[in-house]
Formats: sequence, C-alpha cells, structure tokens
Amino acid sequence: MKVMIPLAEGFEEIEAFSIIDVLRRAGIKVDTVGVVGTVIAGSHGVRVMVDKKITEANPDEYDAIVLPGGSPGYTNLSRSSKLLDIIKKLNYQDKLIAAICASPSILSKLGLLDNKKATIYPGMEKELPYPRGERVVVDRNVITSQGPGTAIEFALKIVEKLVSKEKALQLRRDLVV
Repeated sequence: MKVMIPLAEGFEEIEAFSIIDVLRRAGIKVDTVGVVGTVIAGSHGVRVMVDKKITEANPDEYDAIVLPGGSPGYTNLSRSSKLLDIIKKLNYQDKLIAAICASPSILSKLGLLDNKKATIYPGMEKELPYPRGERVVVDRNVITSQGPGTAIEFALKIVEKLVSKEKALQLRRDLVV
C-alpha cells in the first residue's frame, strides 16, 4: 500500500501529521508531496520538508490520496491543476480518495461527490451536494472528515479501508483512542 499526501502552504498540521503517523504505524508507505516546492509551511508556521514535488509524483504508484485541510492550505491545493488531474485519475481507477476539514470542497468542485454523502468542516456544508453531520463519512471509495479533532478517527478509517478492520482496531487500542 502506498498513499500520497499532498501538502501546500497553509496546511493544517494536526491533520497532516496525525494522518501520516497513523498510516505509517499501520505499515502503509506514505509520500508527502509538495504542491509548490519542497519545504512547506503549515497554517501555524510549522515547516516540513516533503518527500517529493508534485511534478515528480506518478499517480500509478499510489493506492490512495489523502488531502489535509487548513486555510489557506486547501485553497492552495485546489489551485494545482497537476494535483486535480491526479485526484481525478485515482478516482476514475476507483482508488481511495480521502479529504478532511475544508478539502472535501475540492472533491465537490471536481464532481466527485455528486452522488455521494460526505462531511466537511462545520459551517461549510453548502459546499457539498449531500452533506452529513458525522465526524467521518465513508461512501464507496471516498472518505471525508470534519477537522483537526477528527484526524485520528479519519486516519483509522483509512487504515480500515486499505489494510483491515483488525489493524485499525489494534491501532485504536495502541493509541488509546
């Protein structure tokens, strides 16, 4: 299993780091991918060096993509035509697409949520065709979640889909969730 986590200036650190950590604990290979550059600053000033640039990312290598939120991170993600093409390609291949916080709005604008239930950061529900109030929503190949406080629950749901329910339950116990 291999997952791409694209990062853009202004990403939400709690979401990105929690997801990366939980997925790696599950034995999933994770590539952090810089949408612009190789050193990306989060919305609270934490700087991170990514594994590769978006121009070096080959979508055929990935089983899933996970979009962290944060402002202006999600807006900066949505401005990358290369990233949007990767998301569409992975969706077309029925691979896992996951987005948290404000990032489900990116999937909505691409039409990927037209016939799917999803959730988003509270107050942004108008961005979705079929919004739900749950913390984490799974509809076929798409997982969405509400924000920083739901990041570990969201990451565990990704583990459940990509590895197994048993692995997600083991991690839930180990992390004292």
